Amino acid sequence: MIYRLLLTLSLIFSSFYSLAEPNKTQLAGAVASPDQYGAIVAENILRSGGNAIDAAVATAFTLAVTYPEAGNIGGGGFMTIWFEGKPYYLDYRETAPAAAHRDMYLDKDKQVIDDLSLIGAKASGVPGTVMGLWQAHQRFGCLPWAEVVKPAIQYAQAGFTVAENQYQYRADVLEQFAGKTNFADYFSKMRANENFVQTELAATLSRIAKHGPSDFYQGETAKLLVAQVQRNNGLITMQDLAAYKAVWREPVVTAWHDFQLVTPAPPSSGGIALSQLLGLKQRRDADFKDVPLNSTQYVHLIAEIEKRVFADRADYLGDPDFTTVPQNQLLDAAYLDKRASEINSKAISVTADVKPGLEGYHTTHFSILDKHGNAVSNTYTLNLDFGSGVVVTGAGFLLNNEMDDFSAKAGVPNAFGVVGGSANAIEPGKRMLSSMAPSLLVKDNKVELVIGTPGGSTIFTSIFQVINNVYDYKMSLTDAVAAPRFHHQLLPKDQITMEPYAQLTTEVQQALTAKGYNIKTQSWNLGDIQAIKITEGKVEAAADPRSRGVAKVFSY
Repeated sequence: MIYRLLLTLSLIFSSFYSLAEPNKTQLAGAVASPDQYGAIVAENILRSGGNAIDAAVATAFTLAVTYPEAGNIGGGGFMTIWFEGKPYYLDYRETAPAAAHRDMYLDKDKQVIDDLSLIGAKASGVPGTVMGLWQAHQRFGCLPWAEVVKPAIQYAQAGFTVAENQYQYRADVLEQFAGKTNFADYFSKMRANENFVQTELAATLSRIAKHGPSDFYQGETAKLLVAQVQRNNGLITMQDLAAYKAVWREPVVTAWHDFQLVTPAPPSSGGIALSQLLGLKQRRDADFKDVPLNSTQYVHLIAEIEKRVFADRADYLGDPDFTTVPQNQLLDAAYLDKRASEINSKAISVTADVKPGLEGYHTTHFSILDKHGNAVSNTYTLNLDFGSGVVVTGAGFLLNNEMDDFSAKAGVPNAFGVVGGSANAIEPGKRMLSSMAPSLLVKDNKVELVIGTPGGSTIFTSIFQVINNVYDYKMSLTDAVAAPRFHHQLLPKDQITMEPYAQLTTEVQQALTAKGYNIKTQSWNLGDIQAIKITEGKVEAAADPRSRGVAKVFSY
């Protein structure tokens, strides 16, 4: 309790948002976290001599305690790193269990069974978070492993104050899981503004702090996980856990204006998609001249670009260990020129005519910068809020429902309305396609932007719009993150999705409707951007006002 009080006081006496003038050899440290506890821990780790990777690992474990709807040890994700002047990309995405198969969510008539890939242990892939955080720390961390796990243990033991919007995306989550999982046994007492203690989770984190990933993948925690999965008719076995590997892959690095964009490669679709979005808009810059942000014409042009990117995503992208991903072709300048030429600046392109161009919701993100210019952009997830709803009895953590990110059946949309094909079909050991896109913008071999967001299929379109706001519309980082966002993903046909937080103006909505678009406001907001920007040595950080994030810049 004393530790939690000290951490809270640290937050009170520090600035939520600031600018810092560094000296000639150092930048300020910065963090943009989805909650106050992640921000506190990141700052404390940096102040105690850790680097950006140490702070990222500590923040990720902390969010597994204080942000249980998405922070996790039972899920997976991607980490994009800038360390000592070089880019790195770590894939710790979940994998399909060995017993998984292409038709596992279909009935005898080959129709998708409702909720089978969303609720219960059969919806869970083999978790990758613990191994991913371990691999990142082993390669780049400088503090002892136990020290970076310690803050999460103490929050689990002493508790944290539950936020008003802890159930922000699935307010009826207790009802959704009732009678199907043991979720209520662990989380029904989590009430806003009250302290919430997780004793079992504290014990699990203590084992991980002592034994590293061997506990989670071969030891006591592994046994508890498999026992829970078996009780709930899931597929994960001890052999699946023991076989799991996080993978260092080459990031996608593309030129954009005066920058290099560094972003994830498959099995994330987010990096290629974000690169395409920025490349296509750059090729049509003349169409955007004197076009006001979020005007009718702006929304139409962005929708025309986005629908082509989603058409490519559906057909070509998947786990590169199982399918040939035409990454170079999709990012080739001539190909982007061709796709850009197809955009209709006047009217809506016919959806059925938007084909793949080649021949042939709840996640969380944080961004961290250390004083040496090293940076981490990390997005990880359980998929939807609180994942599958299955809590590992005796270990206190939630399991993901990432199996829904596979294509259960070609052409049938998943929970985010996204369709896929054979490239993303279920296979044993395969990693499901993701839209996560933890990204960096680099100029003159120095990081200038660290950015990412949750949001399912809206992840890369949200990042795209914020980058446009900052660099094309010259908005401050704070204003760029707070500005209204919208989304179009080819299907449903001609649908522009808005958010409750900041909608397009009534006039723009009416004009888009007259143009032939269907305007829909969904019940949740479009993303939760956490970003850090460095401009001529000055550091600023912004947490999305759509949620409860905290951004901090500090000299140390």
